[in-house]
Amino acid sequence: MTAAIDPIRFEVLRSGMVQVAEEMAATLRRSAYSTNVKTRQDFSCAFFDRKLRPVAQAFSQPVHLGSFVRLIPQAVSTYGIENLEPGDMLVVNDPYSGGSHLNDTTVLGPVHHKGELVGFVASLAHHVDVGGGAPASIGPFREIFQEGIIIPPVKLVRRGVIDDDIFRLILAQIRSKRVTSGDFRAQVAANAIGAKRLNELYDRHGTDQFKRYMDELIEYTSRRTAAGIADLPNGTFSAEGFLDFDGFSDEVVNLKVSITVGDEEVLFDMTGCDPQRRAPVNSSYAMTFAACAYTLRALMDTDLPLNEGFYRHIKLIAPEGTVINGRHPAPVVGGWETQVRLNDLMFKALSVSLPTEIAAGCKAMMAQAGFGLIDPESGEYHCNYEALAGGYGARSDKDGPDAVQQHGQNTENAPVEEIETHFPMRVSRLSLIEDSEGPGEFRGGMGMRRDYQFPDIAATFTVLSDRDHEGPHGLFDGQQGRKAHYILNPESPASDQQELTSKCVVDLKPGDTVSFQTPGGGGYGAPELRDPALVLSDVLNGKISRERAEQVYRVALTDDGSQLDEQETTKLRSGS
Repeated sequence: MTAAIDPIRFEVLRSGMVQVAEEMAATLRRSAYSTNVKTRQDFSCAFFDRKLRPVAQAFSQPVHLGSFVRLIPQAVSTYGIENLEPGDMLVVNDPYSGGSHLNDTTVLGPVHHKGELVGFVASLAHHVDVGGGAPASIGPFREIFQEGIIIPPVKLVRRGVIDDDIFRLILAQIRSKRVTSGDFRAQVAANAIGAKRLNELYDRHGTDQFKRYMDELIEYTSRRTAAGIADLPNGTFSAEGFLDFDGFSDEVVNLKVSITVGDEEVLFDMTGCDPQRRAPVNSSYAMTFAACAYTLRALMDTDLPLNEGFYRHIKLIAPEGTVINGRHPAPVVGGWETQVRLNDLMFKALSVSLPTEIAAGCKAMMAQAGFGLIDPESGEYHCNYEALAGGYGARSDKDGPDAVQQHGQNTENAPVEEIETHFPMRVSRLSLIEDSEGPGEFRGGMGMRRDYQFPDIAATFTVLSDRDHEGPHGLFDGQQGRKAHYILNPESPASDQQELTSKCVVDLKPGDTVSFQTPGGGGYGAPELRDPALVLSDVLNGKISRERAEQVYRVALTDDGSQLDEQETTKLRSGS
């Protein structure tokens, strides 16, 4: 007879498994070179059991963690588990081998305990450059071959030692060699500490017992996920939307989602999305699966573990050859723009059945900015990448947060001081954008403006974003947030300014500035129902203008703008 599961030991081991992934993440962050990894935390770590089932994941980037579920088993299967020895590690970034876009490069390896294969550890980092036709490797191109180096599963580390031939071959394709080299070594270090900590857990608890509790954790998660799904309103819920611009044509990229909530599983059907484009807007299957996983996870209890027991309850229909499941050699660098817009549409669809739990439209784009330049003093080729924050959608009882990441993004805003320390340029402006919120009884969050100035150096700047036609949607009579703007030399006379598209590469001359302005979140409820005291507060804090308060929210202020004019406000709201 199998011994009963001890609940105390179960919680100890459950926490221990998560801590393995969290310590991997801490190691990666502390060892990395790039601002994007060490400060913005654009990375993820996880470990898998001997059956290649995800067991524990660090709380990093949900957009990565869902794709891990596809990438790791496929990479190991392709390379051959029999070809992996203790201390070996593979490197892979191929979107058509279960990955996302090429910048998201994964290092993974087996974990052996006393000669027995017991699992796998994996770390993924968004590298600031992987080659291709533009610095930072996020340019709008026609084929994946133009986007950067494509790495199938190959052995980067042999018995604990980095293979110098493979490493030099990869780095030869990359502009920012020093920084990229440091980030790769940080991934190797993270995996090494993960393997060490797993061996310690096996030593402490015994191989058979640890495996049994690992199996129980997965089944426990499955039971809780099924129970959480059972609490959701059953039915099929749909929404349609689009990306504003694909980078080349004037045709919007149409998206359609349908979500069927059953008793124990949720089916996400993407039938009806546009055919894939020869443009940087195609999502890989793994990216789209990650959007589904995040949507469901956001509706579950906050302490629900993330492992195979959760993912098995997600079903996805994603027709191949469409923008949500591109077929080789479709470009995928902007697939995250499509993926996060799908997330927004999924929540919009569910707002019918869960009106008090779903937020209005968010920034719903990665809002990627990158630049490359050669330092005139050192001669080093520098690349920088970041994904900028924007307005979050309003909720049924709260305003949307200002200038934050949303949905599957969990990165931080890069500090001005760090950017200016590492690169010969300036951030000449960083601010919230007045009147960018989506008006509503509860307003959307404010968009953010960051101006990149290159006073005395030429540079190449890339915008890979969206929302330059329409802003995020409102819910239940809430209004749209302000759309995004990308402006070359915004402080120049109007005749010298240039409105850039949301997907472009620009050669800058010394003295040029690029202003990246993200959208505000959508509003929730009719604006004229907003508490006048909140409107006054927003005016005093510079978030909305006095004119907007009067014309949109129907709230009047005294002549000096410091107090409410209650009598005039009553007249405005009564229509008299």
